[in-house]
Amino acid sequence: MSDLIVITGITGFLGSHLARTALQAGYRVRGSLRDLTRAEAIRAALAASGAPVDELEFAQLDLTRDEGWQEAMGSARFLLHSASPFVTTMPRDRQDLIRPAVEGTDRAITAALSAGVERIVLTSSTVTISHGRGRNGKPHLDADDWIDEHGGPMTAYAESKTRAERHAWQLVAQDPARLTAINPGFILGPTLDDDPGTSGATILRLLRGQIPMSPNLTLHVVDVRDVAKVHVAALTDPVAAGKRVPTAFDAIDIHGIGQVLAQRHPDYARRMPRFRAPDWLIRAYAFVDGDMQANVSELSYAPTLDAGLARQLLGREPIATGDSISEMADGFIRRGLV
Repeated sequence: MSDLIVITGITGFLGSHLARTALQAGYRVRGSLRDLTRAEAIRAALAASGAPVDELEFAQLDLTRDEGWQEAMGSARFLLHSASPFVTTMPRDRQDLIRPAVEGTDRAITAALSAGVERIVLTSSTVTISHGRGRNGKPHLDADDWIDEHGGPMTAYAESKTRAERHAWQLVAQDPARLTAINPGFILGPTLDDDPGTSGATILRLLRGQIPMSPNLTLHVVDVRDVAKVHVAALTDPVAAGKRVPTAFDAIDIHGIGQVLAQRHPDYARRMPRFRAPDWLIRAYAFVDGDMQANVSELSYAPTLDAGLARQLLGREPIATGDSISEMADGFIRRGLV
């Protein structure tokens, strides 16, 4: 029988692509979800994408509950832990994000280690590297950089991802080679179902004309199919053992994304922001827009990011950013989400 991978958060934007990539690579997949009534919908979406779903099964797991984790890891060779809470508007209580992220990571990795899983690949984020440094932050960042070492402001989401990854490394301290952390940037590309995901929220807002002015906010971007391939490659490639892997192959600001959408989807061109707003105006606007408030510390900061190891694991040229943006928008328009 082929090797079994447990994939947490299989109903998510990235999680569904992880399952698709793993199944197409010949693995068996056991995907976790909180509500088993969603199993058939994700099975159908994966089948429609060309994945061999006869090698797919499901386990009911919750980041905040102990039940089922040990059983779910039974007979698994690998764990892809991608499940994590995410919001664009910050909650009143930071612990609403931080607690399930850290506790879920603890449950998943502890169970995997107990079951003798060979390699654990954790989905972290570039926010654990770059977030909150301000416009005068370091011009170049790599896997050795952590946001909690510079003392800048930290959103609840950034803190949740940082604490979760830090905790993961603590759990494997005696054998760090069993863990790889993938740190993707802003993930673009086609969705496999009607759920736009949190990453797609910005594209939807642009298509709906809900971003009247574009902030000077640079995003390190990556296609979801490239991120999934890097994750699956990291399961067996020895170069990934014990490493953090920043995974974003391009950078673009919100205005640039709007220009791509206007060019490739001219029917929506008039809805795109026409100008880049000065930082002071965005800071003022952030008082009434929670999505923007979470990102004011990033204004006018555009560092480069070392993604050399991710390129090595990808093993081919990354998908062009324009194609990722356009294909994500295509799906939203085709499904009537705009």
